[in-house]
Amino acid sequence: MPELPEVETIARGLASRVTGDVIESVWLGSKPEPLKSPAFEIAATLENKRISGVRRMGKHIVFDLESCGAKRAPRRGRSLKPAARASLPHPAQSASDQWIVHLGMTGRLLVCPPDAELEKHTHAVLRLASNRELRFIDPRRFGRLSVAQGFRAAGLEPLEVEGERFISLFRGRKTPIKSALLNQKLLGGVGNIYADESLFRAAIRPRRRASSLSQQNLQRLYRAVQEVLQEAIALGGSSISDYVDAGGEKGFFQLRHRVYGREGEPCLNCRTPVKRIVIAGRGSHYCPQCQK
Repeated sequence: MPELPEVETIARGLASRVTGDVIESVWLGSKPEPLKSPAFEIAATLENKRISGVRRMGKHIVFDLESCGAKRAPRRGRSLKPAARASLPHPAQSASDQWIVHLGMTGRLLVCPPDAELEKHTHAVLRLASNRELRFIDPRRFGRLSVAQGFRAAGLEPLEVEGERFISLFRGRKTPIKSALLNQKLLGGVGNIYADESLFRAAIRPRRRASSLSQQNLQRLYRAVQEVLQEAIALGGSSISDYVDAGGEKGFFQLRHRVYGREGEPCLNCRTPVKRIVIAGRGSHYCPQCQK
């Protein structure tokens, strides 16, 4: 599943490509799973709106929308299915309308020319005034599309939270620190890969109870989370499975993984074989020598 660095990379790429463009028409596929909001509501909210910005919140991609005046006549070209389109009235226009995309496990957002082959598992096509299309593709259909106003992701933003606030999230919690890091109600966006990598750099075993960690332990963990996430964003995220950014390019942070996915391989610090255990159903990788 794309985590914070991957979602941030995609959001930045989309912001540079589509900010200022206008959504002229919307096609939505027949599969109901990706639609968290009703199909007609998504189409009515998006059509004839200008994309004023694209940003990440937690693991969500948020498209900020603004009204752009009278509705334009549709462009000629490939016919889009009318599912969830113009037969229903548009809602009252609002400067705070937002399109919210959660990529799930295999979701992708791609900007492409209208004559590009329509991939299997395409669930949404937004035709843009620039004669391009923004497409949402998701083979496993765990991604979600919705519209909102004033959307807020659960949990604190890991790259913005101050040290003391970060530390206070984990004091007194009896759950393993790995589980606490993955709790999206505490921190929004940290996932399995970056929890493992952060705990390794902080020299903390993933199974340790959060409540057992000292102030010094938690300070190290705070610095490690910041460091790992920033490095991963700079390298475009981790392409473990089929993740690509908005331009179809893979990330490179997987080349710097120190424990994740390295079960049985020697620790890069001490040469002890990396171990893998399961915590709350999630595979967790650590060095039994370096992490205590």
